[in-house]
Amino acid sequence: MDQRIINLFDEYTHEPLTRKEFITRLAKLTGSLTLAMSLLPMLENNYAQAATVADKDIKAEYITYAGAEGVTMKAFQARPEGKKLGTVLVIHENRGLNPHIKDVTMRVAQAGYLAIAPDALSPFGGTPINEDEARAMFSKLDAQQNLTNFLKGLEYLQKHKKGNGKTGCVGFCWGGALAAQLAIHSPDLDAAVAYYGRQPEVADVPKIKAELLLHYGGLDERVNAGIPAFEQALKASNVQYQLFVYEGANHAFNNNTSPARYNEAAANLAWDRTLDLFKRKLK
Repeated sequence: MDQRIINLFDEYTHEPLTRKEFITRLAKLTGSLTLAMSLLPMLENNYAQAATVADKDIKAEYITYAGAEGVTMKAFQARPEGKKLGTVLVIHENRGLNPHIKDVTMRVAQAGYLAIAPDALSPFGGTPINEDEARAMFSKLDAQQNLTNFLKGLEYLQKHKKGNGKTGCVGFCWGGALAAQLAIHSPDLDAAVAYYGRQPEVADVPKIKAELLLHYGGLDERVNAGIPAFEQALKASNVQYQLFVYEGANHAFNNNTSPARYNEAAANLAWDRTLDLFKRKLK
């Protein structure tokens, strides 16, 4: 697919671009409205591709925990039965808690961890089915309250009777940026994995105590522009980290419900590296 089309879709998913504007510009790129509409299924998330299935060895359920003052956070939780487990907080993209992120949470549990995926839109009642509505709701989130809500999620895991006291997080896109913020604001976090997330302010990097694992798509120019300054700050602050750029991969290359951007080879390699870090730091 023409990279200009993928870049336009990336702009649509991250900027205040209305669906009407997106379709109009897509039609100009493709040459016709008919062709533009035929490409939409390849660009937009198709949650039928999310592999979430019942697993008799995994206990999956919806839970709540106390977030910032006055906020009850909703979350999807999954864990295997058995001994005390390392714990992982899964952070969704800027579309909210959807079937793809629930699938990722199940995969973390299947790897042997207690995992929860909080719904950032809990203050508004939770993630709506319509993704454009969800995107609009993200702009209304209070940044400090949202950070507190996810820090409270880490506390929930750290105190969980089935947990072993070791905690990591993994975030995607919007969640990748938030994973870095959790590493900055939670000195007890053991490991943080960010997939194609916007980098934090370099002045905050010295606060990071967790080991970082950073995944970027080689074609993701928007996010990758912040890598050099971030990496320089990480080195200067002696933060333990690994950084990988997957050549030929787009933003959201891990999301297997988005056919045009999903890159199976990059996704599998990044996931193996993610589980390797969790095995070292959380077991």
